[in-house]
Amino acid sequence: MTSKTAIPRLRYQPEAYDFVNEALRYAQRQVGRRRVDPSDEETHVTGQELLEGIRMLSIRQFGLMSLTVFHSWGVYTTEDFGRIVFELIEHGHMRKTDRDQLSDFFEVYDFGEVFDRDYRIDVSSAFRSS
Repeated sequence: MTSKTAIPRLRYQPEAYDFVNEALRYAQRQVGRRRVDPSDEETHVTGQELLEGIRMLSIRQFGLMSLTVFHSWGVYTTEDFGRIVFELIEHGHMRKTDRDQLSDFFEVYDFGEVFDRDYRIDVSSAFRSS
């Protein structure tokens, strides 16, 4: 693993950990909590906010390939992302509050729904008249 998030004995592919870190920064920006000081609790996002950031960033980066990418990393549910987060916390790469629990990540959304069946491609710009 070439990133700063090296975790011994990875449960998931290294790219999954890197993506979660990227999604954390993305989610913080989306909810207006820019990270200035790593110890600042004002930048904290909830499990649900992080999962929404993961959803939005993956659609932006991977589009309809999101499921394929996640499956190649060994990630099949929102709970898997929670396990990644808690591994990162355990190894000092992320922080949590006393209120944060792994169960915050259980069944938040169904991957098949948000990355496949409900996925919409914005074609509005293709039909604009000049």
